[in-house]
Amino acid sequence: MDVIYWLIPSMIFVGLVLVILLMIGVKNGQFEDLEGEGQRILFDEDVHDLEVRKKSQKYLDT
Repeated sequence: MDVIYWLIPSMIFVGLVLVILLMIGVKNGQFEDLEGEGQRILFDEDVHDLEVRKKSQKYLDT
C-alpha cells in the first residue's frame, strides 16, 4: 500500500511533464508540417527544374 502512495503522485508528475513538453512542441511548430520532410526526401527538386521554373515565371510576368 505504501507503494501506491508513492506511485500515484509520481505518475501524475510524469504526466504533467509530458503534457507540458507536448504543449511546448506544438507552440514551437514541431507538428505543423508532418509530410513535408518525407516529400522533400522523395521528390527531390533538381537545380535544372528550378531554373526552368524561374524562366517560365519571368515569361509569365511580362
